[in-house]
Amino acid sequence: MCLVEPRFVSAAHHRIQEWELAEPSLKGRIRIVEGDITEPDLGLGPASDLKFEVSEIFHLAAIYDLAVAAQPAQRVNVDGTRHVIDFAAGCGGGGTGGFERLHYVSTCYVSGRYAGAYSEADLDKGQKFNNHYEETKFRAEVLVQNAQAGGLPATIYRPSIVVGDSHTGATQKYDGPYAFIRWILRQRGVAVVPKVGDPDRTRLNVVPSDYVTAAITALSALPHSVGRVYQLADPEPPTIAEFLSLLEAACGRRLLRVPLRASFLKAFLLRAPAVSRLMGVQPELVDYMVHPTYYTAGAAAEDLKGTGITVPPLADYVDKLVTFVRSNPKL
Repeated sequence: MCLVEPRFVSAAHHRIQEWELAEPSLKGRIRIVEGDITEPDLGLGPASDLKFEVSEIFHLAAIYDLAVAAQPAQRVNVDGTRHVIDFAAGCGGGGTGGFERLHYVSTCYVSGRYAGAYSEADLDKGQKFNNHYEETKFRAEVLVQNAQAGGLPATIYRPSIVVGDSHTGATQKYDGPYAFIRWILRQRGVAVVPKVGDPDRTRLNVVPSDYVTAAITALSALPHSVGRVYQLADPEPPTIAEFLSLLEAACGRRLLRVPLRASFLKAFLLRAPAVSRLMGVQPELVDYMVHPTYYTAGAAAEDLKGTGITVPPLADYVDKLVTFVRSNPKL
């Protein structure tokens, strides 16, 4: 059963048809229910009795936009999560034991700009946030963890920056690191890229989408994962300098690294939106070139032991990401 906003129902039916053609065993198994997490009772109205059929919820819906304004981020990321928690509390017979679990997809970046190692056990460290996306995802996770403490069975998954499939490079959206790939590919011969902060110390933590989906699939099936938090992050992420060197080789360009202060570059892109659009680099992305947080992922590694599900190093699949972008420039 999939909760879909009314405006996306037609697209959802089309997507399901594609899945059923690719995998006939899915035919008739996916049911669309119109609703909206920003409304109480998920906007189900008379269909709210469906909660008695629900034993498990996977909540992934969120606004993921580093430049999102405060109000829509609050409405979707925080209020929407509160509504999902309230709905879950009444599922499976309203606390009679029929409801098994809420699976909530958070983000490693609930850390904000915390300087140092940030583990699965960490949440509120008095951190400051780069943007409303980070802050509202933090507040939403606080709600989920409070519900956990109150007895709601839940598991929390915190991916780092998710990129395309490690085997095919396929992705549905170009954001984050793709800004650098696309900017480098637009240039010929020598590609100019900014060098901010200390690129030999700052790390960029990316994971491929197939690892994230496989990890959530496996971890969500473990009885003892109820109540746990998993950071789905690269335990040995490349530095910004290493990341750019990988792109240099994969894109076939020689990079000219131009030293700039992060504050200057971000302010310039904010004041020159035409340049930001030309480069395809959001001003908010600059903050992640000087991000001070290091993510540990011990809980996920421990509970995935023996499954064969591990985070591949970026060096093993960066060429797949670049090849996909070359083949799909206008995705």
